[in-house]
Amino acid sequence: MTRYDAEAAPWDLASDACDGPRELLLAPREVPLGGVRAMAVHRSLPQRDLPTVGAWCFFDRFGPQDAVMRVDPHPHIGLQTVTWPLVGEVRHRDSIASDVTVRRGVLNIMTSGHGISHSEYSVGDGPGPLDALQLWIALPDSRRHGGPAFERHEDLPTLILPAAEGPDATATVVVGELAGVDSPATVHTPIVGAEVVLAAGSRTRLPLRPEWEHAIAAVEGDVVVHAGRGGETTQLGPLDLFYLGVNRAGVDVSSETGGMFFLLGGEPFDEDLVMWWNFVGRDHDEIVAAREAWEAGSERFGHVVSHGAERIPAPPMPQVRLTPRRRRI
Repeated sequence: MTRYDAEAAPWDLASDACDGPRELLLAPREVPLGGVRAMAVHRSLPQRDLPTVGAWCFFDRFGPQDAVMRVDPHPHIGLQTVTWPLVGEVRHRDSIASDVTVRRGVLNIMTSGHGISHSEYSVGDGPGPLDALQLWIALPDSRRHGGPAFERHEDLPTLILPAAEGPDATATVVVGELAGVDSPATVHTPIVGAEVVLAAGSRTRLPLRPEWEHAIAAVEGDVVVHAGRGGETTQLGPLDLFYLGVNRAGVDVSSETGGMFFLLGGEPFDEDLVMWWNFVGRDHDEIVAAREAWEAGSERFGHVVSHGAERIPAPPMPQVRLTPRRRRI
C-alpha cells in the first residue's frame, strides 16, 4: 500500500488547456437495461450536458437488491467495459472465449475494438444479493478499429490518502493512474478510475491532475465535497455525480459517518462520439453498419462461449440521424 505525499506531488501547477474548475451536482436517473427484469439500474453518465468525463462515457449501478440477472449475448463496439462488483457474483462470458466469475475486489475489463459480444448472468438459480458498477471508456481512434481483448486483475494497487481530520482514507486504483500509482489494467487514454473509502469523521485531500477533468460519484454512506471557492460544501446523495472540471490540483472530501465514492477523471476526450444502444462510434452510418452486422449474425461479433442461439436483438434505429452529443457546461 502506497501513502500519498501531498508535499511531493509532481503536479502542483494549474493547466490552461480547458476553461477552469466547476462545481456541478448532477443526479442519476433510473433506466431500463436490456435483458434484466425487476432490477434497479441507475445511470450517472452520460448526462444531457456532460457526455464524458475524460474518456469515461457511461456509468451505471445495478443494485443493491436481491435479483436474478440474465443479460443474454449482446454486442459492443468502440469501448472498454469496466465491471466493478460491490456485492454478489456475476458470470461473464464473451466471444473471445473468456468465461469468468466477477466478484468483489476483482477488476474485469473488456475491450471491444471493432466488435465483441458477451453475456452476464448472476451466479445461482434464484435471486441473490447483487450490486455492481459498470462503466464504459470510449476508445480513441487509434484503438477502436483493433481486435477485442479481455483482462482480469485480482491484485490492484491501493493508496493511503492522509487525513487532515480523523482516520486516513484509502483509494484502490481500478484503472489508470492516481498520484503516481498505476493500475495494471490496459487503457488507451490518460485516465483514472478509483474507489475511495472514507472513515467516519475523516476529511482528506484527494489529489488531482489539473490538466485532467474529474468527477466524483457517491456510492455508499455520506460523502461531502469541499470544492466551493468560497468555502461551500456539497453533500452527495447516492450516485450523485459531482463534476469538478479542470485546473484543480486537489479537492477536500469528508464523511461524518463513513462513505465510499468512485473517482472518474482523465485527459479531456477530444473526439466526437455518437453513442447508441451498446455502440460507441463517430457518426450515424457507423452505428447503422454495426447494428446491421449484429442482426445478420456477422462474424464481426463472434459467438459467446457456452451459449446457443439466444441473443438480444438490436432495437430499431431512430427516425432521425444520430449526431454527436457535445457538452454544454
